[in-house]
Amino acid sequence: MSTAVESRTIDTLLLEERRYPPPPEFAAEANAKPDIYSRSFEDFWETEGRERVTWFEPFTKLLEWELPYAKWYLGGKLNVCFNCVDRHVAAGNGDKVAYYWEGEPEGDRRELTFADLQREVVRFANALRKLGVRKGTAVAIYMGMVPELAVAMLACTRLGAPHTVVFGGFSAESLAGRMNDMGCELLITQDEGWRAGKPVPLKLNADEALASSPSVKQTIVLRRTGGGVSMQEGRDRWWDEVIDGEPDDAESCPCEPMESEDLLYLLYTSGTTAKPKGIVHTTAGYLVGVAATHHYIFDVKPDSVYWCAADIGWVTGHSYIVYGPLCNGTTGIIYEGVPNYPDPERWWEIVERYRPDILYTAPTAIRSHMKWGAEHAQKHDLSSLRLLGTVGEPINPEAWVWYREHIGGDRTPVVDTWWQTETGMILITPLPGVTTLKPGSATRPFPGVDAAVVDDKGNEVGPGAGGYLVLKRPWPAMLRGIYQDDERYRETYWSRFEDVYFAGDGARVDEDGDFWLLGRVDDVMNVSGHRISTIEVESALVDHPEVAEAAVCGRKDERTGQAIVGYVSLVGGREGSLEKLEELRNHVGKKIGPIAKPANIVFTPELPKTRSGKIMRRLLRDVAENRELGDTTTLADPTVVEEIKQRAATGKAEE
Repeated sequence: MSTAVESRTIDTLLLEERRYPPPPEFAAEANAKPDIYSRSFEDFWETEGRERVTWFEPFTKLLEWELPYAKWYLGGKLNVCFNCVDRHVAAGNGDKVAYYWEGEPEGDRRELTFADLQREVVRFANALRKLGVRKGTAVAIYMGMVPELAVAMLACTRLGAPHTVVFGGFSAESLAGRMNDMGCELLITQDEGWRAGKPVPLKLNADEALASSPSVKQTIVLRRTGGGVSMQEGRDRWWDEVIDGEPDDAESCPCEPMESEDLLYLLYTSGTTAKPKGIVHTTAGYLVGVAATHHYIFDVKPDSVYWCAADIGWVTGHSYIVYGPLCNGTTGIIYEGVPNYPDPERWWEIVERYRPDILYTAPTAIRSHMKWGAEHAQKHDLSSLRLLGTVGEPINPEAWVWYREHIGGDRTPVVDTWWQTETGMILITPLPGVTTLKPGSATRPFPGVDAAVVDDKGNEVGPGAGGYLVLKRPWPAMLRGIYQDDERYRETYWSRFEDVYFAGDGARVDEDGDFWLLGRVDDVMNVSGHRISTIEVESALVDHPEVAEAAVCGRKDERTGQAIVGYVSLVGGREGSLEKLEELRNHVGKKIGPIAKPANIVFTPELPKTRSGKIMRRLLRDVAENRELGDTTTLADPTVVEEIKQRAATGKAEE
């Protein structure tokens, strides 16, 4: 292959041949059947729209598509809160548990039935109404993982007030920027949160943000830790005081009928250079999309207990902790804290206590558990689990297999899902009971989703070749633009290739038509004319039995264009050595070829991650090229990068 061709696509070097066909007994009971893929685009989404949600007025038109804007389920009226709460109570399921909540401090637990949830939501919605919140009033929510976060979101949707949830790990500056962009009039927060046994100063951060957020006139503060916080007279009110005396019967606060395309929420994604983008999600298409995907992909049953271990502050939590599962009437688990507090057994204690049959988490969390050791899981009864899922980034095959073997008892399907904040719902995924699973592959587009992999010129690539992931048709939960920025929306997602949505990710399609995600195109490294994805080199490193986690990036190199730098955490926190460095370089060379051997490997106990668990390769590139570090405010532990810098400076051992 010539260098000219290579520069237009992404080389794929890693071969993964393990296969896991659906167990016959799982397939017999699965929600999805093989014929689901033969349904037409229109039939699938029309049927899901009519059957998955309850309408006040039925829709009259499925889709209006004027590129790059879609409108779905036109003419219909509905309410998200009604679909997530009221209709389940009306159907006689009020006594069913909506959420098991586990606080981080040991023994801090609550149980909310759907009837409890309805009462909480109605009381809070009545309180919001008294403070002037109406249909269209923009509300910001800045909280930790407490049930009141879901209550606040549902109360907003009950009234038709669009919300933006700001992740509790974000800084005051991030909060202010988002509130100002949306023009929020009210903020809901809490005194403090808990993280790894320490209080998180949410109200203190909120006060700093409010100083530069003139549109916000009122704040509601939930008491969580009881820590002392300042309360500004006339602006700040305690949650328990505003709901005191408010009625909790559904008739006292009816659900606002909403048009299908009314704004449901904004969720901001960080731009690499510019201000964060306010991703617009509307009502009907989003709800149908997340409910349908939740039903088929996680194979939820009426008695399922489902645990998505993400944070509600991210899109995964919006779609697959709050709106999708509640729409389906599914019992969920919310956990407030970190996976290893007070020790690495915490998650497995939670599984043993609440007996979930479904667990959905990020590859970085799985690799952390690999590093801490399988013995922590082995002390607990995890036999309730019958399905595992992953989300957030491509999963290394070895992490996939470890997850299945040690958490799933070598019997559960693992659904590796690909989607984005922008897509609203999962788009590429196995369907358990139907799909033959391949470790590291997200397999096939969800029914009613049309995805492809193209080269630089927009031509679809052949089997085995790498390229750019695009979406060729609209889907119900897709973003309806960037808030008040049409030009940026068109430029970011629709200008790279004609008439298709460019996801910004690399991918390849194998001989069976299955998709393998290769990470962000921005992370692709150009080594001697070969475009190599970070995920493949990382997967080769993690394949070594002594490697718990790995991240790689490219740095400028006069000879090869870019050289590969690896950052590696060893199992059990062991220290690296020159011998180990050479062993790992040779291991990569053996797995995927000499071209992919890292020029240097830096051993580190931890990798720089956001609080949501994503590895910040941008900062690793800064370290590799001796640049001043970029923004570190979203890191779970900012000191990690400084330690890596020191190790990189003192431990260079290059080819």
